[in-house]
Amino acid sequence: MLIGEVARRSGVSARMLRHYEALGLVRPTGRTVGGYREYSLADIRQIFHVEGLRSLGLSLSQIRRALEDPGFTPANLVGDLIRKTEQRLNRERELLERLRTVDAAEPSGWQDVLRIVELLHGLGSPNAARRQQAILAPAEDVPAPVELLAQAVLAESDPNVAGALRWALARASGDGVASVASGMSSDVVEVRRRAVAALAELPGDEATAALTDALEDADPTVRRHAALALAARGETRAVPALVGTVVEGPNDVEAAELLGTLARDTRWTDRIMNALIHELTAHSANSAVRVRLTQALGELPGSIALDMLQQLARDDDRAVAFTASALVEMFAEQPDEGTGTAQISNG
Repeated sequence: MLIGEVARRSGVSARMLRHYEALGLVRPTGRTVGGYREYSLADIRQIFHVEGLRSLGLSLSQIRRALEDPGFTPANLVGDLIRKTEQRLNRERELLERLRTVDAAEPSGWQDVLRIVELLHGLGSPNAARRQQAILAPAEDVPAPVELLAQAVLAESDPNVAGALRWALARASGDGVASVASGMSSDVVEVRRRAVAALAELPGDEATAALTDALEDADPTVRRHAALALAARGETRAVPALVGTVVEGPNDVEAAELLGTLARDTRWTDRIMNALIHELTAHSANSAVRVRLTQALGELPGSIALDMLQQLARDDDRAVAFTASALVEMFAEQPDEGTGTAQISNG
């Protein structure tokens, strides 16, 4: 079969077939009387072997080695090809995400594109200070894409950079709630913690709904931050988690203050006080927990907790009695205030 016919049937150009011959990959078995290359069936099979190996990403030199060396073992080479292909795919995915980010920002010209790419480079820096600078000093007149900020805040481990990202996200135009809330479904607890911290700083009903769902999270830190954020928005659904925060700490002081604020709603006053009293009984052997609960009672409005505090002032636990006595004295000095009491030091 002549070279033109081989090229037509194999899909390999005549030029490439000559290149294969020059490299010694596929040499035609014979020549015609006129000197034209003539390929046998074995030669054509060799062409398809070369093309098959090329489709796996092997270079022509690697193909020559594989075909000429009878002792060649493909395992290492194939493993190397897999690693290189994965790296290439990762680069392609990164490029795709970068293009989508630029497209989502709806740039009006190439100058806008260049500024967004500059921000992408800054956020991708291994240097935390460089990432923070990219967030706090964005390119002039080019708002940071919300989707980009949301992705960055879920991935950022440096607390200072994460704070800057949340600040920028809360002030960015557009709705980043859905993108941030997607982090709540992550199997990685750190991602969920970053997501709830960002949601706490985003306004609106969607953020509130996402925070409410976070009250059911398996991680106590996620639940605690969701409860604090919801209570700050006046959401009484956070009450059980706030009581739990007073019991467990940390953030018990903040939780107690928020319980005091929510208890101003008369529909919740008795329920909050009864919940705190219930925990006092349940943790009768834990002095530190009972001190925190006593301080939380002192945050309730009016004098509704005064009788209970007077009982606790005679408690067998000296730390509890001291805290309750101090609170009773404060009520006596400010009979009309009844809320927002200072936390008592047991020192």
